[in-house]
Amino acid sequence: MRIDILTLFPEMCESVLGESIIGRARKEGLVEINCRQIRDYSLDKHKRVDDAPYGGGMGMIMQVQPVYDCFMSLCEEIGERPHLIFMSPQGKTLTQHRVRELAQMENVAILCGHYEGIDERVIEEIVDEEISIGDYVLTGGELPALVLADSISRMLPGVLSDTVSFTDESHYSSLLEYPQYTRPYEWQGRAVPDILLSGHHANIEKYRRQQSLERTYRRRPDMLSKAELTKKDIEFLRELKAKIRQEDKDTEKA
Repeated sequence: MRIDILTLFPEMCESVLGESIIGRARKEGLVEINCRQIRDYSLDKHKRVDDAPYGGGMGMIMQVQPVYDCFMSLCEEIGERPHLIFMSPQGKTLTQHRVRELAQMENVAILCGHYEGIDERVIEEIVDEEISIGDYVLTGGELPALVLADSISRMLPGVLSDTVSFTDESHYSSLLEYPQYTRPYEWQGRAVPDILLSGHHANIEKYRRQQSLERTYRRRPDMLSKAELTKKDIEFLRELKAKIRQEDKDTEKA
């Protein structure tokens, strides 16, 4: 898979993408990630890429021409039009489901905005979708682009050592991940649950499943409507709800 990031700060992106698991995956050829400098496509002798907004207002707006030419150069280099994503707080919130879909594509490009935004006309002309990583605003699109590139890359074959590494994680199956523990066995009076030391794999799997269900119900109950639940899961949740209602009543009495 190939991912291209269109940005005014390629060095910032490279400093992150060259490290850890994603950096290793790039070196091994498991994913190709390139950072393209939008400023290289400016026709201005000073390589300016922004101008004041029509109608007045604060800040500067990225111009159409450098962004468009940068993208068209990429299309020519690849030999086809990649799926272009604009990182924007106005976009749909990124989900693990969408990450899995994007990981199936051959070529994805990510456009990073800066200043007070990008001329709307180039967004309308070349952008396929807008994605947000949350309901807040950052100074530029680079950090969201890195989040997206990382989340896609780790879904690709061979990037993680085992598919279980991500299929057990929070959000993959619309459930939050169960709690994890390592040595020491006891720390500040808190011991590792004994069932995890039992060696009984079926019981451990049952325990972890129930922990995922309980954690999701307590922290993100909205996710349960999307999860694939078995009859045993539904029964466990029914008992859990009754238990929590009783706990609430006991607390009120106290």
